[in-house]
Amino acid sequence: MNSTGSEDLLGNSSDTSLGNVERVLVPILDVLILLLGVSGHTLVIVILCGRRRSGMGARTPQSSMTGSGTDALLLALSAADLLLLSMLPFHTAAVAMQQWPFGDFMCRLTGFLGSACSSASAFTLALLAVSRYLTVVRPARAFSLLSPCRVSIAAALLWVPACCLATPQLVFRSVGTPRRTPDGLACFAFQTHKDQLIYGLFHFLVAFLLPLVTIAVAYGSIYMFLWGRQHAGRAPQVERYQSKVTQTSAMLVLAFTLCWLPSYGLTLALLADKSSGATGASPRNGPFTVFARLMATSSTVMNPILYVLMSQKFRKDLLRLFKRGGQRANVSVTMAAA
Repeated sequence: MNSTGSEDLLGNSSDTSLGNVERVLVPILDVLILLLGVSGHTLVIVILCGRRRSGMGARTPQSSMTGSGTDALLLALSAADLLLLSMLPFHTAAVAMQQWPFGDFMCRLTGFLGSACSSASAFTLALLAVSRYLTVVRPARAFSLLSPCRVSIAAALLWVPACCLATPQLVFRSVGTPRRTPDGLACFAFQTHKDQLIYGLFHFLVAFLLPLVTIAVAYGSIYMFLWGRQHAGRAPQVERYQSKVTQTSAMLVLAFTLCWLPSYGLTLALLADKSSGATGASPRNGPFTVFARLMATSSTVMNPILYVLMSQKFRKDLLRLFKRGGQRANVSVTMAAA
């Protein structure tokens, strides 16, 4: 669901067999992703909001402040993913119908929100990596900088550059008729190939490569620091805990990179192909197009799964939530029977 270009493949297929398979397979997978993503992120938001209210896991004032700051960033990630998932049904319907039936305004809006959400997620992951670096390597500085209020404000401000980066989607997108399939409408990205190429490259550099370099430097510094402390025999329990939290954060970043890399790669390949025409409509690239789209949409499901797999604290919070829900259900049944 990369809004820089690859999602403009809707309705531009000249391969009838691939189009027929996609019209059946993609909606099924999208419904599964939508159900898993919405339910997973809803649970994440409930758990994280419960943590912030109760102050669970606060061993020291410093760990309380930095932990709450991390929770604020995870909340921001879940909010961005839920907003991105809200756009998925429109793209699913367009794939099933092999055309864009929702008009010019929704074409612009879905492109804008798709770009803004993916950019905000990348920026938030970069901020998460920087906050982990400060917490592990420079805890005194983290204590002074990473208050929950400041982190929440920073997470909100990240939407400013994300929305600025997505503004061309709102301005230049339009619904048109592709040359290759003149019988259906498609949601275009830009009017000229050159404009789309410039924007696609800029989006890739700012919303993907720059955050990725920031993340790599931050986590590389963290692992070098922890490696040095462990080999020096100075790795107390708190540093081991920080190492586990850092590994979870690094897995979130790795999942984001692997999920979005095929989509960005396909976008850049299509933009570099001048044979796609001057209208901004891109031809399909065979099964890899379906794969790239599936990986991009599945990125919205990965974070809750990684929380459960990587974080023992999150698993405990999840079990506690289910037990509390089960107890409330038993009380309701008992009262109804009485």
